[in-house]
Amino acid sequence: MATYKKKGYKPSNKEEEQKHVEEESTTAEVFNSLDEGAGKTETWVAENQKYIYIIVGLAVIIALGYLAYENWIQEPKEAEAANEMAQAQDYFAGALNTTGTQSDSLYTMSLNGGEGKYGFVDIINNYGGTDAANIASYHAGFASLRIGNYQDAINYLEDYDADDEITSVLAVGGIGDAFMQLDQPEEALGYYAEAANMKSNSFTTPKFLLKAAITALELGQAGQAEEYLTKLKEEYPDTPEAERVAVYMGQAQAMK
Repeated sequence: MATYKKKGYKPSNKEEEQKHVEEESTTAEVFNSLDEGAGKTETWVAENQKYIYIIVGLAVIIALGYLAYENWIQEPKEAEAANEMAQAQDYFAGALNTTGTQSDSLYTMSLNGGEGKYGFVDIINNYGGTDAANIASYHAGFASLRIGNYQDAINYLEDYDADDEITSVLAVGGIGDAFMQLDQPEEALGYYAEAANMKSNSFTTPKFLLKAAITALELGQAGQAEEYLTKLKEEYPDTPEAERVAVYMGQAQAMK
């Protein structure tokens, strides 16, 4: 343990004098070592200051560039894309409220554009990376599904990126619908099951539990169908889909 020595302290004997000299020598070595380390650091900084300035400069440039991109490029691009997509959305909304050839025509116009305005496909191709392009992928997927372009529907819906309660699930279920239309029920069942398990709500969950059960029956998977139907009946008894459980449950039990 170190002993405090008053200023002007003088050793009382030779042994203490020797000890005092050793302590001073050790202290000097410590400070010399610190000075030497500091000197090396200063030397390194001096020798590499060019690279340090470059690294710091790049960090500043990247930060400023990101802010500039967001404020001067991305935001105006988002606004422009949303404005350009308005007509396509009107066509799509109109198609939902009509039937037959008129509906197909409106879905096609929503995809390809009309009246000098972009369609969803144009928005996707010209405004990639924007929220508008992402939304366009969702609408283009369902428009393609409605007019029978099933592979296009799959491609567009796979590109849609969202994690909300409804559209994210409908997009996955829509891929299942496209595979069913392509006569690929095995693939469809996988997407229906995924959609049924993504979120828990009384709108999408019972819808895709029922579709999964019906598809499982088509594939001869009675046990799997029973599981979907049981979950539908027990967890969503007040939904329209639950009213159809008894019919399909009977089919599943008869199949076993």
